Amino acid sequence: MTLLITAFAAIISTILWYNHSESNMKLGVLSLMFWGATLMWLVDAVVEYSKIGAEYFTPQAADMLNDAYLGFSVVALGLIIWLIIVLVKDPKNTIRKVLAKKN
Repeated sequence: MTLLITAFAAIISTILWYNHSESNMKLGVLSLMFWGATLMWLVDAVVEYSKIGAEYFTPQAADMLNDAYLGFSVVALGLIIWLIIVLVKDPKNTIRKVLAKKN
């Protein structure tokens, strides 16, 4: 479930990056973070499948729910890190303009 959730996030962020490539909102960084997480979960799935075999494809409902929570947590953390990067880089100079008005 974590693999699917991060893969969907990676695909969506890649489509957004491709459609808005002229934007400087660091969508490429977001896309790379999600693709890295997808690759991590893919390696985890291969290793787990090699250890437990076919049982990997028949998880219990509680395990699927836990994996879904973990997947959504990874996506949320990736979005938070991306948001911090965007705020620090301030590509549209919005924060600088607001701070300049206050001074």
